Amino acid sequence: MKATYPIIAALMTLTPVISHAETPAAKPNIVYILCDDLGYGDVQCLNPERGKIKTPNLDRLAAQGMIFTEAHSSSAVCTPTRYGILTGRYNWRSRLQRGVLGGYSDPLIDKDRLTVPGFLKQHGYETACIGKWHLGMTISQKNPNTPVGDGPTTRGFDSYFGISASLDMPPFAFIENDRFTEAPTAKKKWLREGAAAPGFEAVDVLPTLTRKAVEFVNRRATAEKPFFLYLPLTSPHTPVVPTAEWQGKSGLNAYGDFVMQTDWSVGQVMDALEKAGIAANTLVIFTSDNGCSPAAKVDELEGKGHYPSEYRRGYKADIWDGGHRIPFIARWPDRIKPGSRSDQLICLTDLMATSAEIVGAKLPDNAGEDSVSILPALLGTATGPLREAVVHHSIKGNFAIRQGQWKLELCKDSGGWSKGGVTGAPGQLYDMSKDVGERSNEYNQRPEVVARLTKLLEKYVTEGRSTPGPAAKNDVPVQLWKTERAKGRK
Repeated sequence: MKATYPIIAALMTLTPVISHAETPAAKPNIVYILCDDLGYGDVQCLNPERGKIKTPNLDRLAAQGMIFTEAHSSSAVCTPTRYGILTGRYNWRSRLQRGVLGGYSDPLIDKDRLTVPGFLKQHGYETACIGKWHLGMTISQKNPNTPVGDGPTTRGFDSYFGISASLDMPPFAFIENDRFTEAPTAKKKWLREGAAAPGFEAVDVLPTLTRKAVEFVNRRATAEKPFFLYLPLTSPHTPVVPTAEWQGKSGLNAYGDFVMQTDWSVGQVMDALEKAGIAANTLVIFTSDNGCSPAAKVDELEGKGHYPSEYRRGYKADIWDGGHRIPFIARWPDRIKPGSRSDQLICLTDLMATSAEIVGAKLPDNAGEDSVSILPALLGTATGPLREAVVHHSIKGNFAIRQGQWKLELCKDSGGWSKGGVTGAPGQLYDMSKDVGERSNEYNQRPEVVARLTKLLEKYVTEGRSTPGPAAKNDVPVQLWKTERAKGRK
């Protein structure tokens, strides 16, 4: 079932027009807002029939820009997706074949690998990261007063303020560039227990990150250089901690309240851009790292008529679409048609190639191996599919590949936390043009499709890339079929 978008149409008549008085710069500012565990169906304008959470700022952003209905994260969980966003490379080419990193984990991005901020920096951009990193850094647990190594400022960013990993992972402390703002000498617990700065409280993190982002925008208002602001928010991931003024606002549960506060945060950044007079030449991208987590108490939400995955099956961690189909909204006044929509199949790894086309530069052969520019879709000039296919990856390391209407999954179950699966076939094949709920398995009925998609996936693995260019190497051997199937293969 396809949803209609009456909210966007209505908002287009109500949304104030962005001032275009400023002289457009040759290169736009780029603000990339990444939510943590926000489902596609959690945004009201994307899920008008089965969504109950009010998101007026995101609805306004959509009315002023473009929504993508088939945007996917490269993984169904946090760390791998973030790796893909910043490198333009599928996460499973790295050492991380399943799961996520912790707050004290070693860095995942190799120091010599070109990142999106590193690339944009080469082309005259000021680059800043404010928020959740979760890609590893060198932190001394014995002496928290020593500098933090291998953080964002060593991976292409000029400045950083945020936390090392998820909000429920120690150390519970803010880091600014390469130092803790307050050493984690105390002990606190948010789901997990560990070292914490005495003054650190989880409930303060989203407001603090929002304030820091607004301050950054204000500082850059009169600067000559364009900027790239990567804003990976910590919400609505656990711990679900809406501030007092947002508690009870959704009428659903604390998660719904936290989503509403997240929407407020985005609105604060949007307003800052407008007040600074730089909104017209700023590309704003809003998205999420994966689908909604079961920790949101999805049974409770759905019992009240709110479906975080819209009509899709599964949630965070799963190979089914609910695990990795995510909201994706882009606004760029004068360039993106207001209230527009794209059904292009895209992946969050596409930021690297899109940035390159925006600045008119060519990526080196050893960067962005799985990145495709979505600029033609943004500008409304695309005449066909931009991507040959998209590869999906679950928390347990199970693979899927989507090409056109077909989605092949190399596992018999969710590959994640959701229950259910198939019997009588080694994998799953779904026709997404008529079965977005992934319920009618056609694996045995369409062997030619299974063979074609398997061959394409094997090619992507073998060649070390999914885009044109010289063959590259994966960091480790990649196993397509995981344990159960692998034991039966010769």
